[in-house]
This record gives sequence, structure tokens and C-alpha cells, in this order.
Amino acid sequence: MTYRQGKIKRRLESIGMAPFVWLGWLYGRLFPLKQPTSHFLFFPWADMGGSTRNNADIAACIKDKKPLVIFSKKPRNNGFSHLFQQEDVRILDLHRKIDNKLFHFVNFFYRGVLAAWICRSENPVVFGGEAIFFYKIIPHLRKDIPCVELCHLDSWLGYSIGFIDLITQRICSTRKLKEAILQQYRENNVPPQFYERVHFIENKTDIPDYEEVHNPVLEVVYIGRGSPQKRVHLIAAIAAKMHTLGLPVHFSFAGDVETIIDTAKFPFCKFYGKVTDDAALHAIQQHSDVLLLTSAFEGLPMVVMEMMAYGKVIVSTAVSGIPDYITHGENGLLIRATDEEGVVQEGVELLRTLIDDPDLKTRIGRHNREIAIRKFGGGQFCNEYRKALVRNSAAHPPQFPSASDTPRQ
Repeated sequence: MTYRQGKIKRRLESIGMAPFVWLGWLYGRLFPLKQPTSHFLFFPWADMGGSTRNNADIAACIKDKKPLVIFSKKPRNNGFSHLFQQEDVRILDLHRKIDNKLFHFVNFFYRGVLAAWICRSENPVVFGGEAIFFYKIIPHLRKDIPCVELCHLDSWLGYSIGFIDLITQRICSTRKLKEAILQQYRENNVPPQFYERVHFIENKTDIPDYEEVHNPVLEVVYIGRGSPQKRVHLIAAIAAKMHTLGLPVHFSFAGDVETIIDTAKFPFCKFYGKVTDDAALHAIQQHSDVLLLTSAFEGLPMVVMEMMAYGKVIVSTAVSGIPDYITHGENGLLIRATDEEGVVQEGVELLRTLIDDPDLKTRIGRHNREIAIRKFGGGQFCNEYRKALVRNSAAHPPQFPSASDTPRQ
């Protein structure tokens, strides 16, 4: 979708939904929020995943503002809901009401309700972390209300370009994604003022105590969801091939991969299932040697940052934002193949390299630890997000060091 097409589509849709939105607006005016807030954070869900953890970190950075977190999409596992159970962070889970195509008019109604609540708030700020409902809300807000978007994946760009005139600031979690957005703007002849609204903020992770492990065999782990983009079946194929070759390596999986892999066919692997206990997950990470990813596309997975902080080797397909952080042979190993058979073969070869050269594993792990300490500390992360989201008065909106105070068009 082009920028022009997106704006036209948005305006046409607004005509059909208008009566329901107006009714919701009236309801929101008659029944205001019982606990007013100035910060409204729109997230899809609390499912396990790096973006969810990142969303919870952002909420923690501004919890003194008593933000309201709005969930809008039916969760698959809700495994990270506990991360949002923070003091002064309130949660409104609307998915049962608005994530139903058969009763989509209810979704329209709640757009009006939320818009009324936001517009009645003192110095409101609206933030969206790859949540469709965020884009559906912002056309109904006053133009002076800052609307800040967080982008992790370029797969959203074809949709979100239709809303960029309503978005005050766009935050990218990788530099490559920022470059992709600017390239999209050039291809669509987007007005110059929108370029200044695009920013990059590094994600954060906790830096654990360092403990060098010496496993009798190479311990390889996958940590993440069993979603199609992760291509976990390729990791299982690598494990099977290395097992057949009799190589000294052991594979573990932490996540809901049972929907993708028939675990009964892999008795030589360890399957932890969904790990929601932080201490248990940290133990798995600490006692591993390698994080293996075979994703078709990624932003920068939080698990990559976490495993770098633990001083582990990252072996991953060279997709999306991964090469921005992993340099082949220096702080990880990259799989360059794009076809699935090639990914499996190259994955086996790279893991054999680590088996044959234990010193390489140690060097890469130590280097990763140094990078994580330097780049992923939480102080800078919170400072940048507070600049983006906290405003002291209507006359003092959120600021970015490199952005001008361009009002929304």
C-alpha cells in the first residue's frame, strides 16, 4: 500500500463506522475513567516474546505516570502477563470485546470510548507497540495529542504508512528498520517533515552475573515461540542430522514448539515447554553454550540480547536486524543460506565449527558479553523512552534529541 492509498482507505473506512464511533464517544463522555491517567499504552497482548518483554520494560520506565495498558488481541498463551503486574501500572484487556470479526461494530464503539477518555485527559500521550487497535484509535484523537509508535518488524510498514500523518514520532528498535522506513518514504515521495519523526532507540536487557560454563558436549538451545516465522522445524532437522552423525551436541527447546514439532520423534532433545518462571529461564540460558535461530525474518529478538549478556554464542540466519548486532566470526556465526535445506546444512557446519574449536566459542561469548554491557544497559533505554513519552504540560510535549517540534498535519 502506498502513502496516498493508505490515507484514502482510512478516510473511506471512517464514513461507515462513524455512527458507532460517535455512540462510543458519547458513552466515554458520560462515563469517564474512574482513575484518570495521561499515558495510554496500546499493546496487542501479553504473549511470551521479546516484543512483549520490551513493552513491559517501557511501561516500567514510566510507571510513575500511572499508565493504562490496553490489550486488544486474543492471546495465544498470555505467558508474560506477570511482567505487567507492576505498581501503578493499570491494565484494560479489551480483546474479548473488540477482537471478534462477527461483532466488529463493537470494535468501532470502543474506538469512540477510548478516544473520549484520551481527549478528556490532562496532557495525554498515546503509545502503540505494533497493535492494530492503536492505529484504529489515533484518527479519532485531537491533532495536538502526541501519538508515538514503536516498530520492530518491517512487515508492518505496508499497513502503517497510511497513518504516518497522525503519528508524532516513530521509534525503531533496529537501525535497519529505520533505514527501511526512510527508504519507503523516498519511494512514496513522502513530505520531508515526516523523515524527522523517525528515531532509533536501542532495546535493553538485564546484565546477569557472568559465569563461564564448561559443558561436556555443546549445549544448543532455542528459546522463543513456535510461530511460523521462527521455522523451529529447521532447528529440529539440524538436531536430527547431528544426532545421526554422532556429534557431541545436545539440543533444548524452551517455548511452545510442540505445535510445530512432534516431540516424540526427538527423544534425544530436551523440551521445556513454555517457561514462565524467570529463575528457570535464566538457569536454561546460563547453562547453554549456543542460541540457535533459523527465523525467516526478525527484528532484534530480545533473547539474542539476553544470551549476549550471558556471554553465549549466537548462531542465526542473517535476516532483518540480526546482522546489525552479530558480525560473523566475531560475536556470532551467521547462516547465509536462504532455502530451508541450505539453512539446515549450514547450521550443522557452523555448530561443528564450535565443537572443533572450543576456544572460538569462548572468545565469541566473552565478546558478546562486552557488547551487551556497553549497548543494552537499562539506564539509557529508560531515558530515551521518557523523552519520547513524558511531557510536563501541553506546552512541553515529549522530545527527541534529533527531532524538531513538527506538529501533526
